[in-house]
Amino acid sequence: MPKLEIPRKAVYRLSLYYRALQRLKSNAVETVSSAALSKAAGVKPTQLRKDLAYFGQLGTRGLGYSVAHLTKTLMEALGTARLQPVVLIGVGHMGSALARYRGFGKEGFEIVAGFDSDMERDRSDLGIPVLPMGELGAYIKERQIKLAILTVPATVAQEVTNELVSGGIQAILNFSPTILQAPDGVVVNNVDLAIELENLSYFIR
Repeated sequence: MPKLEIPRKAVYRLSLYYRALQRLKSNAVETVSSAALSKAAGVKPTQLRKDLAYFGQLGTRGLGYSVAHLTKTLMEALGTARLQPVVLIGVGHMGSALARYRGFGKEGFEIVAGFDSDMERDRSDLGIPVLPMGELGAYIKERQIKLAILTVPATVAQEVTNELVSGGIQAILNFSPTILQAPDGVVVNNVDLAIELENLSYFIR
C-alpha cells in the first residue's frame, strides 16, 4: 500500500494492535470489537479508532473488525508482510545476543549480517556472516538495506551512523548510549537500558 503520513506515536501503537491481533488469531478469534482490541492493546477505544481511521473504513458497525483482514492491513503498513533485512553493527556481547535471538523472524525481520571492528573473535555460532567494518557501506548499498541495529560504543556511534546514512539506511535502532544526529528522512529509535532502569527505580519503595 502507499506510504501514509501517520504520526510517529500512532505508528508505535499500530505495533501494539498488531501484537494483540496475533494473540487473538492464535486463539481462533475471527472478529473483535474496538473496545476489546483497545483493551488488549492498552489504549483507549477512541484512540484506536482514530489510529485505524488512517486506513479507511476497516470495521463493520455491530460486528467489529475482522482479525485476519486487520492483521494483513497492519502487516502491510508496518512493512512486515515480507521479511525485512536488517544489518547489525557491533557484534559484542549485546550484538551477539541480538543475533542469536530467533524471535525477529516471526515478526518479519531478518538480521542478514553483522559488522564489527574486531574480526579475531569466533562468532561462527551466530548463524549470520560477520564482516569487517570496511565492507559495511558497499554491503548495504548493493543489497539496498534500509534498516540497521547499532550496538557500538558511544565514541564511534555517530561516525558509524554517518556511514549508514550515506549507504542508504533509513531507520536505525540505536542501543549505543548517545543521542545520534541524523538528517530528515532517517528515523532513529533509541534504546538506553540504563535510563529505563533508572526510570523504574524511581517507583521502587
